[in-house]
Amino acid sequence: MASRDYFPAAPAGAELIHTRNYEVRTYKLSPDKFLLRGVVCDEKPAGLYIPEDPEPLWVHHMVVDLEITFPMFEIVSVYVEFKERPHTHCTDIEPDYQKLVGLSIARGFNNKVKELFGGPRGCTHIGALLAAMAPVAIQSGWSMRVGAAMGTQDAPNISTEEQRKRSYAMNLNTCHIWDENGDMVRGIEQGVPMEVPLWISKRFKELGREDSDWDKFRG
Repeated sequence: MASRDYFPAAPAGAELIHTRNYEVRTYKLSPDKFLLRGVVCDEKPAGLYIPEDPEPLWVHHMVVDLEITFPMFEIVSVYVEFKERPHTHCTDIEPDYQKLVGLSIARGFNNKVKELFGGPRGCTHIGALLAAMAPVAIQSGWSMRVGAAMGTQDAPNISTEEQRKRSYAMNLNTCHIWDENGDMVRGIEQGVPMEVPLWISKRFKELGREDSDWDKFRG
């Protein structure tokens, strides 16, 4: 499937003056560990700052690698690199991010990042990138479980209420859908299968498959 153009077109007559991109990717390292890699890049259009310059300028380009245990979601290794930055001494703060080692990237992570690296204690762009990375870690947990159900490791057992609760604990109260008193959580606790994700159902239809095929991947 070709990459989609997800960004809406600019208003008529508007001039582009800045682009910030975040990208976060997850790589499975083993059944109990994954690498979460985040990148933030700020780009100025060609010719905006230097007349007649044909190339865009990258103001910021930072990379953060976090090795994370599964299913505990504990950060066990951190790598931070400032590939492009506006000032020579921006990189002085890189070693401080080793303080992330030992933290959970689940509950309370963003508050802990602000406590450790807010304001003059850190880099605002790395802080914003970490905030973007944390939800991806939780999403990656679902992908690790799907991998188990597809046979790449022993599939988790979620037949009891306790096991079902552990399977979604990281999502609880993160949004209105995962409200602990909401209909979906109540249904899961009662053993009612969750609906097939809409993006899966849509693709199944394109492939001529039935939603029931999803059952084998639930875990």
